[in-house]
Amino acid sequence: MAHLGLVALLVREYDEAIDFYVGDLGFELVEDTARPDGSRWVVVRPAGARETALLLARPSSAEQRARVGDQTGGRVGLFLHTEDFARDHARMVAAGVRFLEEPRHEAYGSVAVFVDLYGNRWDLLQPRSAE
Repeated sequence: MAHLGLVALLVREYDEAIDFYVGDLGFELVEDTARPDGSRWVVVRPAGARETALLLARPSSAEQRARVGDQTGGRVGLFLHTEDFARDHARMVAAGVRFLEEPRHEAYGSVAVFVDLYGNRWDLLQPRSAE
C-alpha cells in the first residue's frame, strides 16, 4: 500500500466546512460533486499536498450528528504539517482560526493546538526535521 488516500471528517454543512478549510486554513478544494442521494462528495487537502486529503462528510444519522466535532474523544486527532510554522501560524491567526495554546517548541518540533469550526482538535506542526 502506497499511502493513505482520504480521511473522512464529519461536518454539519458542506459549504461552511469548505469556507473554513479552504478560506481559513488555506486548503484547496479538490472535488465537490453532487450525489444522487442529496449528499455531496467533497474533498479538500492542504495546498500542494498530493496524497492524503479530507473527505468532508455530512452526517446521515443522529449518531453521526452527535460525533460532529468530537470524532476523537476530545484529543488531537489531526496533524497539519508545515515547513514554516511562524508564517502559517500567523496567517491562520489572522484568518480567525482559534488556537488553544501559545506555540511550543518541543524535541519533535514546533507545535500549537487549534480547533476547527466544529471543535475538532488539530496540531499545527513543523517537525524538527523541517526546521
